[in-house]
Amino acid sequence: MTDCIFCRIAAGDIPAVKVFEDDEIVAFRDIRPQAPQHIQVIPKRHVETIQDLTLIDNALIGKMVLTANQIAREQGIANSGYRLVFNCRSDGGQEVYHIHLHLLGGRQMIWPPG
Repeated sequence: MTDCIFCRIAAGDIPAVKVFEDDEIVAFRDIRPQAPQHIQVIPKRHVETIQDLTLIDNALIGKMVLTANQIAREQGIANSGYRLVFNCRSDGGQEVYHIHLHLLGGRQMIWPPG
């Protein structure tokens, strides 16, 4: 999808500080970080919201979570803790309509997140 900023990042058309990439997933640093470590983990295939996922996406979502866990270890935040967040639609805080998993860490997270 040519007008999707995350599709363009995944394709390499828009520069990003990537921390992981394979055939299915790209992970990059958020340009407006909400924590010392704020990384977006996205699929290269365009999916607008988590509500658009189907049973065939089980492996993709699992791989996104496992990739975030691996990145947390590599970034040195696994032992102290981190937060993984999917936002869905406007009331859920989704700003870019391409599913993305936020990996946040490096500081104490508060609850409720607000």
